[in-house]
Amino acid sequence: MFFNSRNTNFRNPVGAVEQHSNVHFKIIVPRELRCSGAFLLLQNDNTRQMLRHDMFWCGMSGDNHEWWECDFTPEERGLYFYHFEIETWRGRLTITRTFGGEGGIDGTGSWWQMTVYEQGFTTPDWLAGGVMYQIFPDRFHASGIPKRNVPEDRTIHTDWSEPPEWRPNERGEVTNSDYFGGDLQGIIQKLPYLQGLGVTCLYLNPIFEAHSNHRYNTANYSRIDPLLGTYHDFVSLCKQAKRRGISVILDGVFSHTGSDSIYFNRQGRYDSQGAYQSKESPYFPWYQFRNWPNEYDSWWNFNTLPNVNETNAAYNEYINGSGGIVQKWLSAGAAGWRLDVADELPDPFIDNLCAAAKAQNPDALVLGEVWEDASNKTAYNIRRRYLLGGQLDSVMNYPFRDAILGFLNGHRTAQMMDMICDVIENYPPQVVRLLMNHIGTHDTERAITMLAGPPLTFHDREWQSQTHLAPEQWELGVKRLKLAALMQFTLPGVPCIYYGDEAGMEGYRDPFNRACYPWGKERQDLVAWYRRLGLMRKKYRAVFQQAPFLPVFSGDGCMVYLRHNEDRQILVALNANQHPKTISLLDQWHHANVWHGHLPQNGQLELPPLDSVVLIL
Repeated sequence: MFFNSRNTNFRNPVGAVEQHSNVHFKIIVPRELRCSGAFLLLQNDNTRQMLRHDMFWCGMSGDNHEWWECDFTPEERGLYFYHFEIETWRGRLTITRTFGGEGGIDGTGSWWQMTVYEQGFTTPDWLAGGVMYQIFPDRFHASGIPKRNVPEDRTIHTDWSEPPEWRPNERGEVTNSDYFGGDLQGIIQKLPYLQGLGVTCLYLNPIFEAHSNHRYNTANYSRIDPLLGTYHDFVSLCKQAKRRGISVILDGVFSHTGSDSIYFNRQGRYDSQGAYQSKESPYFPWYQFRNWPNEYDSWWNFNTLPNVNETNAAYNEYINGSGGIVQKWLSAGAAGWRLDVADELPDPFIDNLCAAAKAQNPDALVLGEVWEDASNKTAYNIRRRYLLGGQLDSVMNYPFRDAILGFLNGHRTAQMMDMICDVIENYPPQVVRLLMNHIGTHDTERAITMLAGPPLTFHDREWQSQTHLAPEQWELGVKRLKLAALMQFTLPGVPCIYYGDEAGMEGYRDPFNRACYPWGKERQDLVAWYRRLGLMRKKYRAVFQQAPFLPVFSGDGCMVYLRHNEDRQILVALNANQHPKTISLLDQWHHANVWHGHLPQNGQLELPPLDSVVLIL
């Protein structure tokens, strides 16, 4: 090993760095190579300019290795990709990244990434160390309170336990127009339950008027969907949640609207003139018609979801202007926004949205849906700058989800740990502490299904509707889900429970992952486990807010890692195998407090099958 970007002996500081801060680099070279010169080469991702810095000999490491060092101060925010070259008796050799943060000269490695964020970039404190809970509003809880002005073309289930409708209608269309009647007052009624789970933030899937049960086809951004309640119900939810220490963030679907909306009005439902009806409509410039009125750009070619032109001045003012949609709902009590399909929103729009949110409330959260590494994401041939300051405070953490589920499903443990460490290395620390750590959402299979059910592969909806966990799969799934939840709650970031995961809800993709919460039929041992995890987050919040993450061991189906600050260390050891494993620990852990499991004996910690040990010093 010539270099390790995750070790302060080689790079200090490690991870993402603030603009204008000094970074110290050191490499270690075998004496036998007779190195006569060393160089740090960095490419500025914005300008593509290659920067070359001489490194200086700075001493020996034992008898057989020597150190070379240099300093670099990035003046611009952005990404810098770097590697090293050394002059030796074998000629010029290149040091590149091989695995994890380590580097060698085998010639097959990649370059390291250094993320440089804007000087002074901060993120809201209130979410750090907390617990999120995602609610699909139609399916969480129904208050039974009658509603006014509900459109007559909606089908309302009378049995809460019925499966959602998934079959096409007589015209071969899947309309998502069946509802169960979950509402805002229903959420208010369940706030004591959510508080008992340790929840500090509710993330609500769309709640604005829309003519589908998922409500991602917005009909009116300025109005609560009548089946969910009223503006006053939303204000009441935010106020009553706040009294319990719970904030509420909303789903912002700003890349498209519904065709059945006051803005487009293809179905003629509304009295106002929509873009579909008249080129004189004030909303006509929002959309991009190829051949008006029936040919227009739409989201993933669904003609019920016409794309908007986010750079249109009128649309931008409507959403991000003074008193616009973003500020309207923050002033009503929302604590922030989750941005749907953030990679389909242009940078200027996100800039304006962030500015509008922070102008209304400096502590407002702006969190984006990004499925990949958000630090180096390229969308539509543009390198995105989500995490460099002035845009997103944080993102949905799909890479952690992949690592957690991959580890528990038998993928190479060291590789899964490396996926976790990559995110921590590439993201600014103020972003990492707010990562939305989910293991399932409305867009994915339920976590317990992923952990114990037959793989989805290419099965159709008929198969998905008929396939459920067998009793032995169920028991395996519960054990793995407990481990997955423990990782969610102890890795850097904020755990996000998808409603019903804690009750043992199963299901493949939409709509089978969007069934109604099984009130009164929960898997109680799972609910109790999630409550314990919530209590741990609350008791040790100071550790989980921003404490460093230290990998201790990853291999052979076991992971061990440490979270620590000046006052406390929390060690998490997990065994994904269906047989016991033994790992070595330092003697200091013989005197730890046991949160779960048992103490090590004679320097050895035995991990039961599909179980964990959590120790606290």
